[in-house]
Order: sequence, then structure tokens, then C-alpha cells
Amino acid sequence: MPLCMFHMNTPGTLSIYDGGRPVMSVNRAEYTLPALPVVNADKFDQLLNKIDRQISVDPVNAKIDDNGKILPAQAGYTLNREKFTEQFYTFLLGRGSYSIELPRTAIYPKVDTELLAYIREKNIGQYVTYFNARNGSRAHNIALAAKAINNQVVFPNELFSFNRTVGMRTKLRGYKRAPVIVQGELAEDIGGGICQVSSTLYNAVDRAGLQIVQRYSHSRNVQYVPPRRDATVSWNGPDFVFQNRYNQPILIRAHAGAGRISVSIYSSEMLEHKPRRVRSMSQRMPLEISVETRRTSHPADK
Repeated sequence: MPLCMFHMNTPGTLSIYDGGRPVMSVNRAEYTLPALPVVNADKFDQLLNKIDRQISVDPVNAKIDDNGKILPAQAGYTLNREKFTEQFYTFLLGRGSYSIELPRTAIYPKVDTELLAYIREKNIGQYVTYFNARNGSRAHNIALAAKAINNQVVFPNELFSFNRTVGMRTKLRGYKRAPVIVQGELAEDIGGGICQVSSTLYNAVDRAGLQIVQRYSHSRNVQYVPPRRDATVSWNGPDFVFQNRYNQPILIRAHAGAGRISVSIYSSEMLEHKPRRVRSMSQRMPLEISVETRRTSHPADK
């Protein structure tokens, strides 16, 4: 940032507003270097970052609600640093007090209503698996992870990472410890049942003919999908990743409830996809096992 000469020790306060709401006030003398008529660049950068954190709003993509209605996107915004710097230097070079309205830069969402309407038309892959709805903690985790991948749009050549999309499975993010899991499933301390969501997604994605980039199986067969048709995931461990190599965006729709999780892949009517044959799963309830029993029987499985 260039040095700016100004009147040393000139009193004055800058009142900063955002949408008419007071954000903070700063004194002119706080942004001087001792005995030098120049801006304290480090302190000014800290001010820019502080304001940005306070006022920035992330954009919200358009999405489809449970009734099939498209909810419109919402633009976000961040601090226009260039314009604010000009305003701030005008204050420093002047005398007396000033007040300014923070300049914003709009941030537009990647997915708007028109795009979502365009890619929701054609179902190119779907898969359904079943779980014990009476196993409350595991069913809760499944529903939470399904909600995280629902309405995700993957653009041409873009990679989708299950771990990056769902995020860390912690108590603070609503996930629970599942003391009873499906036989063969990874025994997670928090978030048991997540692998059924990633496995259902994997089979839907495979049916849609998308490119599988990274996929790992459990050490033993799990009973909610056919043998070797699972996709184990763990935070800071195995991930499920695929790439959209089609020339159209694809939309993921996922829902879990009443002992059933369904994942569907959609795109536009213009898409010419190459579906793959994937064996369906029966509605037979998978065998469950206590985590403590699993650890006692197979202490090496973590």
C-alpha cells in the first residue's frame, strides 16, 4: 500500500456505517506512525480485515424445498476495499470528523433459479437403501448428512468431495454417537451411519455414468448395499470423490426418512449421458451390531 502524507496529530473521528447501522469509530491519530506523517499500513490492513469479517454476507444458492418449489438465490456482499481505502485516505488528509457509509461489492451465487430449473428436469441416476428408523442416533446422522448433500450442484469438470461437502462430523454440528451400527460398518465415535449416505450416493453417481475419482470399501461387507458397492468415508481419512465430465451441470437430490434414503442425480434434457447398470438393494433391514461388541470382537478395526 502506498504511503500517504497527512497532517500529524490532527484530531478527528471517522464514524463508519453499514446500511445506516453504526459499525465502529476510529480516531485519525490511531493510524499514524510515530514522528512520521504516513499511514500505519499494518494497522490499516487489520482494520480492513476486521470490517470485512463484520459485514460480509455469503451468497445463498437457489434450492428446491421438500415440496419441489424452487427457493430463489440470495446475493451476498463483502467490503469494497478499494473504495473504502479512498474514503479513509480522504478522512486522514482532511481535518475534523467524518462519517461514511461502507461501500460494498456484491457476491453472486453460483446457482440461481434459472439454472436450477434447467437442470432439474432429467433423472439420470437414482439409488435407494434402507435402514432401521428405530435406531434413533444412526437415523439422525443419516438424515443430517443427506441434507448436507441435497441440492448440491456439480458443474462440468468439477470435483465433488463428500467430506468437503458434508464437513466434519461433530457434536457442535449436530451429529450424534451411534452406539449401534450396521455389521461391517466403520465404528465412528461421532457420526455413525454416514457411510450409508456416501454409499447410496456412490451407487446413484455410478448409475448416472459419472467419473468415480476416489472410493474405498469397508474391510468387511456392509449389508445396506450389495457386496463391494459401498463407499466408506471418515474425516481426515477415506473420502468419496467423483467428477462431472458431462458438458452440463448435475444436481444431487437426497432425502432420508422412514427408514429409507434416496439419492437422485438430475441434469438438463440436453444431456446425453451413458448410464451404468448397478444392482439394486432389497428392502431387507441390515443386521445391526453394538459398537462395544464390534470393538471387542475386532479390536484392530478403527
